[in-house]
Amino acid sequence: MQYVTLGRTGLRVSRICLGMMTYGTPKWRPWVLDEAAGRPLVQRAVELGVNFFDTADMYSAGESEVLTGRFVREFCRRDEVVIATKVYFPVDMDYAGGPGSAGYRSRPNMEGLSRKRIFQAVDESLRRLGTDYIDLYQIHRWDPLTPIEETMEALHDVVKAGKARYIGASSMWAWQFAKAQQTARERGWTRFASMQNHYNLAYREEEREMIPLCRDLGVALIPWSPLARGFLAGNRGKGDKQAGATSRAQTDDIAQSYYYRDSDFQVTRVLGELAERREVGAATLAYAWLLKKGVTAPIVGASKPGQLEDAVRAVELELTDDEARQLEAPYEPHPVLGHQ
Repeated sequence: MQYVTLGRTGLRVSRICLGMMTYGTPKWRPWVLDEAAGRPLVQRAVELGVNFFDTADMYSAGESEVLTGRFVREFCRRDEVVIATKVYFPVDMDYAGGPGSAGYRSRPNMEGLSRKRIFQAVDESLRRLGTDYIDLYQIHRWDPLTPIEETMEALHDVVKAGKARYIGASSMWAWQFAKAQQTARERGWTRFASMQNHYNLAYREEEREMIPLCRDLGVALIPWSPLARGFLAGNRGKGDKQAGATSRAQTDDIAQSYYYRDSDFQVTRVLGELAERREVGAATLAYAWLLKKGVTAPIVGASKPGQLEDAVRAVELELTDDEARQLEAPYEPHPVLGHQ
């Protein structure tokens, strides 16, 4: 395993981050693994050198945070690992997505990024995690109803209170992220150290504005869905989009909305051909491409041991510039999605 600093901070993280959304309770989503099924996978990740774990208060309505804290205490020294969690969405077992999603209903003061919500949410996350501080506290989305000054001051106060060491952000428009950073800079408040955005070989719209902005500001990139919901594993044929799909991809609106265009299948074709020549799996090559593009640590969701091995193997796999261009050549622009 290799370790790097998170952006311009002194915090050292493994080049692979384990996404803890996979672990919690299947009562929340059918593809989620319970404690017994998740334990050996997290243990294996630690054995492979992973020290970076990403969860959120909403995952499994808080149960993911409970298991994250439990597994960290069981397999790690707390001072050596980095626990990241998030705030914004309601912590609700029946929650079905953001505004516009089926089943969505507003929960006054139970979602968003107001001072009231952040202060309540961070204490609840600390309780569920069973720790007295969070290493990286992230806003899960942009809150259009709360002034950014209120949100950034509240996050700064959370850091100054010792409840979080650093703060990060997730998918939003580049102008929103720039506004948040500038607001904090002008007032001497804590700025975001990381951006968790939607970025992979089959969805590269973030290369237009967000990624150049983060590079200019020295903000770490820790993208979600690095395998495009498993699409880049290369086991789905164009004629049958569900062939080889995981139960998550089969029931995931994001997978159906973002991927499966003709050009996307061209990407997987080139990816598979190069992976065969390099004698690695397509997933490993897709992770390696992200690392070559300057990503700090892709967030890997693993429900099987081999998926962890594939991810970690990418850390030592160096792609040439020509190989990267080959992988990128078939890409065609997509609608910008994923900010809700």
